[in-house]
Amino acid sequence: MRIDTLLAQGGNGKDTGTGAVSFPIYQTATFQHPALGESTGFDYSRSGNPTRQVLEEQIARLEGGRRGLAFASGLAALTAVLSLFRPGDHLILCEDLYGGTYRLLEQVFRPWGVEADFVDTSDLEQVNAAVRDCTKAILIETPTNPTMKITDLQAIRRICDCHDLLLIVDNTFMSPYLQRPIELGAHIVVHSGTKYLGGHNDVVAGLVVAADEDLGERLAFYQNAAGAILGPFDSWLLLRGMKTLGLRLDRAQENASAIACWLEQHPAVEQVYFIGLDNHPGRDIHFQQAAGPGAMISFSLHDAGNIPQVLSRIRLIAFAESLGGVESLLTFPSRQTHGDIPEEIRRRCGVTDRLLRLSVGIENISDLLNDLTQALAS
Repeated sequence: MRIDTLLAQGGNGKDTGTGAVSFPIYQTATFQHPALGESTGFDYSRSGNPTRQVLEEQIARLEGGRRGLAFASGLAALTAVLSLFRPGDHLILCEDLYGGTYRLLEQVFRPWGVEADFVDTSDLEQVNAAVRDCTKAILIETPTNPTMKITDLQAIRRICDCHDLLLIVDNTFMSPYLQRPIELGAHIVVHSGTKYLGGHNDVVAGLVVAADEDLGERLAFYQNAAGAILGPFDSWLLLRGMKTLGLRLDRAQENASAIACWLEQHPAVEQVYFIGLDNHPGRDIHFQQAAGPGAMISFSLHDAGNIPQVLSRIRLIAFAESLGGVESLLTFPSRQTHGDIPEEIRRRCGVTDRLLRLSVGIENISDLLNDLTQALAS
């Protein structure tokens, strides 16, 4: 069955008692036992809830994994994955990544004794050079946030096999509609479900998919023990949003391709980062492992002094953090999403005070271009 059909059918046929097409919201904290020593399969909603379970089964199916788990946010999901590691363990991460991931590693896990090096994972020599005897995993985004660098997932998996490492992939930018990292060798996939999977900027959620049962059980133990689970109503919202993921991304990608070409010709724009452009350095590798360019664009202006003007003049596009919704959003990464990364590292990765990140939505392309035209006018 093709993935757009899997998406549309998410949750269908699961409520065998009533035949409800939209799986119900089990808004309950606890469940009554039939008798002493007997259970319906559900006892307490932290440990398991029918609505959350259907969501978890759906994301595992979409990603081609064995176990899916839903958390209260993307960072809660990532915290669960990082909790697999112990003091003295070492991780390798891509240097150009979401600022919240950097903050979590540097300010939470490093004080607990988990070490991390941030390298350009598109350069396999750098990755190999970073491996230590105590290295346990490589965690990457591809494309990276926000400068859209591409990492060859199969090549990284070969490095992991040589050193007995876990490969963890944050697939938020692509979603399983466009990229399925487990099929390319990843052991664990992480999502901020808030973004493309939810798709409507109305729910905060995180998802993890494990490729095998053992990893799934270890992560499920942490989910229950720590308790940062996704509630029933938010699980239902995410299930509902995922049904239209394919339609939304198809339209958003069309818009993004048109906007990227337009930005390349604009005199105020210095550089455009979009995988769909012919001059993108990672384009060939990306399209060997993904079905589309996605709908994220970053672009730098010649003059940093124009940034406040652009952000104040947009009318249709919202100046807001996050991404992946039906509404287009413009973000200033160096002050917002990546503000916790030291300036020296940001600049080395291209996250300068002239860079803007645009999450392209599903609005009419003419309206989006008109808004950008007036915002970028001198």
